[in-house]
Amino acid sequence: MPKEYRTIKEVAGPLMLVHGVENVTYNELGEIELASGERRRCKVLEIDGSNALVQLFESSTGINLASSKVRFLGRSMELGVSDDMLSRVFDGLGRPIDDGPEILPEKRLDINGLPMNPAARNYPQEFIQTGVSAIDGLNTLVRGQKLPIFSASGLPHAELAAQIARQAKVRGNDSNFAVVFAAIGITFEEANFFKESFRETGAIDRTVMFVNLANDPAVERIATPRMALTAAEYLAFEKGMHVLVILTDITNYADSLREVSAARKEVPGRRGYPGYMYTDLASLYERAGRQKGKDGSITLIPILTMPEDDKTHPIPDLTGYITEGQIILSRELFRQGVTPPIDVLPSLSRLKDKGIGEGKTRADHANTMNQLFAAYARGKEAKELMVVLGEAALTDIDKLYAKFAEEFEARYVSQGYYANRDIEETLTLGWELLSILPRAELKRIKDEYLDEYYGK
Repeated sequence: MPKEYRTIKEVAGPLMLVHGVENVTYNELGEIELASGERRRCKVLEIDGSNALVQLFESSTGINLASSKVRFLGRSMELGVSDDMLSRVFDGLGRPIDDGPEILPEKRLDINGLPMNPAARNYPQEFIQTGVSAIDGLNTLVRGQKLPIFSASGLPHAELAAQIARQAKVRGNDSNFAVVFAAIGITFEEANFFKESFRETGAIDRTVMFVNLANDPAVERIATPRMALTAAEYLAFEKGMHVLVILTDITNYADSLREVSAARKEVPGRRGYPGYMYTDLASLYERAGRQKGKDGSITLIPILTMPEDDKTHPIPDLTGYITEGQIILSRELFRQGVTPPIDVLPSLSRLKDKGIGEGKTRADHANTMNQLFAAYARGKEAKELMVVLGEAALTDIDKLYAKFAEEFEARYVSQGYYANRDIEETLTLGWELLSILPRAELKRIKDEYLDEYYGK
């Protein structure tokens, strides 16, 4: 039986100071029992001799210093995992909230995960089809990759996240694919949108959902992505599944990190975020990947809204350092009615060349991808010139490029949130658009592919 302490000396916001503790360790879980018998969970943040600084998972209202007791449980925070988690919805601390039964755990795993030895990592190189042309065709996602979506407030990142979660699949072995979806600090409406969206399409059957709402405590928000990644590690490395993890919104996570750091009176870093935010984000993102000798994989799509649309803000900036590229949503395209408003030129998947080509997608993929980028960049330039100098100033070929850019945005990028295009459809559409340009302009494509596909 764990020892009980009645030595709570101080409660300040989400923090509590307990005196005279013995053998208590950093990150250990604790339980506070109020005079009424109600129990609340807490976690050890700091040990100073026999004093423990404890962080509460629920609110501190009603804690009476004299009559409340604390006991430490001798373990860090854990998640009970089993196959039955699929198709279930949990709160940010891993408790079921979908009116279903409790999970009977096969085992309990520490939510901080086990660090993956870099030498045991396999290189990400197999194609994942999301059904979204702007991602599959131009910024390909591969298994084991970390590819964030940089959005801004008011842009439809929730719709894009739901679309990827519904449609994503590993070609060839469809059955062994799962989605772990963690909603961090979002509104009730948004949470409802995701649940309904997955239920309507049946995607819920292969999804594990963790939902932390905006009115839940900040401390729970810090645990939510770790819960999700622990479930993903179990499904991937013990059950051999290919798991896509979607975390939205990382900005809410970083803000609660800042809130807790401020409560602890730590020295702030850039814009008030703690100096260890880089390490903290890396401890989440680096749990994605593939392990040698294991069939499963974890692919990670963190979604973050850039404060003030600023990609030099610490959250997108640090995320960009740790991950392999980014998909950027554009306000300008959104105003033009492009759905999803993916801005393909500044977007980048650093591993895309590993997941495309013969045997993975199609032999002409790399050539057409480069040509589409080049033609779109030139078309956008031509459109800008047209605005400044008028249409008369453009050459005939520039007008064709401007037409290409318009068609590209309207047909290739803008596909709506319910169109699921396979890679062949995306490549065929790319060729249709390239046929707007004369063959002599397509200098980045080998003649053998031009003979086979151009103008067909």
